[in-house]
Formats: sequence, structure tokens, C-alpha cells
Amino acid sequence: MNIAIVGSGYVGLVSGVCFAHLGHDVICVDIDKEKVKNLRAGKVPIYEPGLEVLLKKYLKNKKLTFTTSIKEATKKSIAIFIAVGTPSKKNGDADLTYVENVAREIALCMDDYKLIIEKSTVPAETGKKIERTIKLNLQKKYRKGAKNSIDFDVASNPEFLREGSAIEDFMNPDRVVIGVESKKAEKLLREIYRPLKPKMVVTNINSAELIKHASNSFLAAKISFINAVSQICDHLGADIEMVAEGMGYDKRIGRAFLNAGIGYGGSCFPKDVDAFIRLSEKSGYNFRMLKEVRAVNEEQKENFLKLIEEKLWIVKGKTIGVLGLAFKSNTDDMRNAPSIDIINALKLEGAKIKAYDPEGMPNAKKVFKGLTYCKDPYALAKGCDCLLLLTEWDEFAKLDFKKIKAAMRQAILFDGRNFYHDQDMEALGFEYYGIGRSLTERKG
Repeated sequence: MNIAIVGSGYVGLVSGVCFAHLGHDVICVDIDKEKVKNLRAGKVPIYEPGLEVLLKKYLKNKKLTFTTSIKEATKKSIAIFIAVGTPSKKNGDADLTYVENVAREIALCMDDYKLIIEKSTVPAETGKKIERTIKLNLQKKYRKGAKNSIDFDVASNPEFLREGSAIEDFMNPDRVVIGVESKKAEKLLREIYRPLKPKMVVTNINSAELIKHASNSFLAAKISFINAVSQICDHLGADIEMVAEGMGYDKRIGRAFLNAGIGYGGSCFPKDVDAFIRLSEKSGYNFRMLKEVRAVNEEQKENFLKLIEEKLWIVKGKTIGVLGLAFKSNTDDMRNAPSIDIINALKLEGAKIKAYDPEGMPNAKKVFKGLTYCKDPYALAKGCDCLLLLTEWDEFAKLDFKKIKAAMRQAILFDGRNFYHDQDMEALGFEYYGIGRSLTERKG
């Protein structure tokens, strides 16, 4: 099938490459001319395992092309996915300016049937607004009154891709959700995903849009719940790792997303929680639980900073090494990364910050000023009064901590992801502090 993806950011690019892998002819659109030029040359602007290899493969056999022209993409395709950004406004609402602009341009370029599919994360009822925008612009284009001169459908197909494992998630989905209002739209979307043989959840557009926000908000709630429990563990002498393990064996709960730490970040959870709260308010419901989820997430960073200040005693003038900057491992994404608030707070207290991240440093340099970026963890450790583990890269599990300890001024480790075993670090001579691991903390 001929498919267009409007927006070649994270979701659009991964989706475009994966649709090409399924055998479709895909044309990806982006208004950034430099980005399109680089993508045509096989240069990927984001770090995502396996993405560059597939991109080059399907560029070479011409199953995947890139353009800056929505008109070109519309003319060549029957199915058009909208995958542009929907950033948060100050009040938490999703800014749908780009979605509206794309819908308008598609309408002005259409000359036969098209299926327009929301891939961006949008609030419920956005599909109806896209449909209205297209109808109004078709009327303007053909000047034939209220009756549309071209048939089209709007559908919703939310994405559930995790950064760092997006290709695997696309190719082996738990489910594919499609929100449709016609059998023709359903048939086309089923055909697009047929090679995957997925579990299909077919519903109306509003429900499909809500499934995305509800899913991400529930996962955020699970993270905040275990983080709240970690605070109780610190007070009662319990170990959050054992608590989470005991909870996780219950099949009604499951172990996933029960990892205590410094809180969630990234482009999805913070934005989607905010948007769901705003959507709920507009519908007349005060989603107090989600507001608390958001508050707990912010408090977790504050609690981590308090722990550092308590154990380090004087922060001003100290050299602090930061292992990991990106919001999670296997990505270079710095959007809403917990490291941002933590590092900025320590800098404000007068600390000198050294940092290392396997992939995130180029993007981090756009966020921070006054950091010393290091070539590896060993250069990072030199002269440090303590280390902070903020991102759980696999590379950090293989470090020679004897060498790191020898390079440090003080062997203190604050583990913001409970990545290491406390007994192992203490055996190596480190003063170790995790999240919700009060037994170790008391030894310090």
C-alpha cells in the first residue's frame, strides 16, 4: 500500500521505517529541509537501536523516501498518517496547531479518496476536529456548498512505542488500536497491519484516542505508586526492591514499571498525564489521583536532592559526577529528563558538575551550560566527591569500580535507579545510597 507519514520525528520516522519493512511504499514528510536532506543520505537524527540499519536498507530499495512536500505525499498515498508534535501548553493542554495545519494542507491537496490517520498523541474528539477542518477546506477549495466533492475518512491509530525498543515494539505489538467510523477505513487499516497478524482493538475514534492517554497515565501512576512506597521504606527500614519483587509475583499487578527511582521523564508520560488531567477537567471530572501522580513524580527528584545534601553535607564547591543524562537508557532523548532538574539544582547550590552519557551528550549540550563532559566514566570519576547514577545504561553495569574509586576524592555513590547491588558496592568500599533502601542508608 502507498502510505504517507507527515512528521519525521521520533514516532513518524520509526513508523515509516517499520511500515516499509512490512512491504509498504512509504513517503515521509518533514518541513525541516536539512533533516530531510540528511535522512535521504541515511543519517538518522535520533538514537534508536536498529533504526539506522533499516532506514538505509529501505532507502536503497526505494520502499522509503523523504520529502518536504505534503502535496507530493498526498498525491502518492491512499493512507496518510499524521505524526507531528503535540507539545504541552502552559495549562497542560496539548497544542494541536501542527495537527490542524497538516489537516488543512492535506485537504487542499486531495483529489481522490484518502484515509487520514492520527498517529500523534491527541486528546479525545481531535478526530472530529480534523474531519471538520478537512470538510471546511474542501468546501473552500471546490466552492460547491456544503456537499464535499471528495470522499475521505479520518481514523485514530495511537502508538505504543517505547524509546530504546521502538522497532521491537512496532514489530511485536501487544495490540494495535484503531478508531474508525467506517468499514472502508477499518479494512484499509487492517490491511496495513496484516503482515504483523496483531491483536486488533477496533473501536470508535474517541475511544481510541482515550486508550492512549489512559494507558500512559496508568503506567505513570504505577511508577509514582512504587516511588511513594519507597519513601515509606526509607522510614520503616524496608527494602523497596524486595517489596516490588513480592508485589510483582501477583499476576494481577505484575513486575513491570515497579522500579523505584528518581521519577519518569521523556516526551510521553509527563505530557500525557498533563493532557489527561486537562481533558478530565474539561469533561467535568477532577482527576485528583493523576494530579497526585504528577506531584509524587516531582517530589521524587526533590527527595533525591535532599539525600545528596544530607550525606554530602556541603554541596558548594564539591565536584559531582553524573552517570547518565538521557531520560532512560538506549535513547539520546533529553526531553523532561530527571537529570535536568537534579543537575540544575546542584549547580544552583554551587556544585561543579561532570557528566557522561553514551548517547545523550550532544543533546545535553543544548540543555546545559557550564558542565564538563567526559569521554568515559573513568575520566568522569577523577577528582569527584560523589557519583550520581541517573540513567541505567548497560555499559554502567560493566564498570571497573576499583579503578573508579581510586580516581575519586570520596567514594560515595547515589544510585537514582537502584541499578547496583548495595552489598556489592559496599564490599568495594563505596558509601552507597539507593532509593527506598533504608537498611543500606542507615549503615552510611
